[in-house]
Formats: sequence, C-alpha cells, structure tokens
Amino acid sequence: MKELKNVREKEKTSEGFSFVETMAVMAIFAVLAMGTSVSGAKIIAKAKQISARNQIQQYYSALQSYFLDCGCYPTSQQGLQALWEEPVSFPVPENWNGPYLEHKPTPDPWGTDFEYISAESSTLPPEVPANLPFVLMSFGADKKEGGDGNAKDILSWQ
Repeated sequence: MKELKNVREKEKTSEGFSFVETMAVMAIFAVLAMGTSVSGAKIIAKAKQISARNQIQQYYSALQSYFLDCGCYPTSQQGLQALWEEPVSFPVPENWNGPYLEHKPTPDPWGTDFEYISAESSTLPPEVPANLPFVLMSFGADKKEGGDGNAKDILSWQ
C-alpha cells in the first residue's frame, strides 16, 4: 500500500514541464529561428542576384540569334520585346524568325524591367567598353542605378 502511494505521488509531480522550462525551450527556439532567418535572407538575396545574371545571359543569347537572323540588334525603343514579337517600328527587320524567347521578357527578381540599350540607337554609359553592340542591366534590390551588396547593379559586360 505504501508503495502504491509513493507511485501516485511521483506521478503527480512529473505531469509535464513547468512554465519556466517551457519558456526556456521557447527562447532557445526563438534564437535558432532568428539565426536561420538571417541565413535564409542572405541565401535568398544571393539567389536573386544569380537569377538576374542568368536572365541576362538568356537575353544575351536570344539577342545573338536575333542578330544572326536580322543583321542588326533591336533598337533601344524596340527593346527586349523584339525578341518575343516582331517589331513594327523602324527599322523593321526583314528576316525576323522569332520568337527568340520561350516566354515574354519578364522583370528582374526585384520586379523592375531590365534595361536594354542598343549602341546603334543610344549613347551607352561611359563605363561600358566601346566595342559592345548593346548592354543589359538590372538595377538590383534598390531599383536604381548604383549600389553595393544586394543593391549592386547586375551588368551584362561584367
């Protein structure tokens, strides 16, 4: 009988975690979650930069195919849309054989349209090497020219 009473008393005292123990575990989880969220944000930022660079490479390849068919690159006015739909503005290419992309040109990972500037129709920025027929740019996370880190511009000539 005495043994049964001792077992019941032990059961009452070990029914679960105390409030302090629960709060300590929650604090540990919060610290771990903050660490993974910071790491996750860095990984996402890097993935967006890589995605923008990959998109520029796809547009670059499509522009090369356009040039082979048409004998020139789209003007700045025609833009990347000329890779998807045949241009109707001057100069209208005679041998357009597109579309040169699988889908319409999409914005960069930050939601801003890529900047396309043709050397024939516009003045290229001064930092661009002189022999390039066009440039493609993404302005990064800050969506404006210049910047460092996540806001760094992604440029086709770099």
